[in-house]
Amino acid sequence: MRAIRRFLGVPPSHPFPGTPRNSEEPGNRLRVILALSLLVSTSALLAQESSRDVTREKLRSTLKASGMLSDVRATFRQSEKEPYNFIGTIEDGLKNAQSLEIVVRVTEHETINFRIYPHYKDGYVNIDKAKDSDGLMRTMLLFTDHNFLYWGVDDEEDAFCGYTFTLESGFPEKSIETVLRSIRNTDQFVGRLRPYIDGSVAK
Repeated sequence: MRAIRRFLGVPPSHPFPGTPRNSEEPGNRLRVILALSLLVSTSALLAQESSRDVTREKLRSTLKASGMLSDVRATFRQSEKEPYNFIGTIEDGLKNAQSLEIVVRVTEHETINFRIYPHYKDGYVNIDKAKDSDGLMRTMLLFTDHNFLYWGVDDEEDAFCGYTFTLESGFPEKSIETVLRSIRNTDQFVGRLRPYIDGSVAK
């Protein structure tokens, strides 16, 4: 009760504003319940945002360090539109994709999501625009079964591969590094998708 009074700014010796002195009256009990619910919800939201901010800063540091590795070579920047997103690009040393766009997001659900979008001929690999959409989707499903990274499409039907970390056991710094070091392998799988994208042959 003291916590509720502090939250509402009511002195200990005063009744709640606009409520009857009889604490047994229904109106008083309802106001107390609503105030307690608001206090709990606000505290939970603040704790969640604080935890998310801490995770973001840990992720920023990990991406900066791992991005300099010889088999990663990617610089990550924080998104201006989505402050919990980091975006990086791999361009050099690829034979099939023009580049690999890496989007890393700290979610509000205690997870970190990786999405890697292959850029192919000045655009994304889009299911609707592919020469053989069915073959492309079936092959991506096989990749999900066989590969380290899973494959999928977003709301715009653009293809990506990805990985999701849960934070129940702490921040997975080394595992994030492992995912980053595996991203370049995406290029060979883009090569295997090329016959379905536009009928071309992998390099």
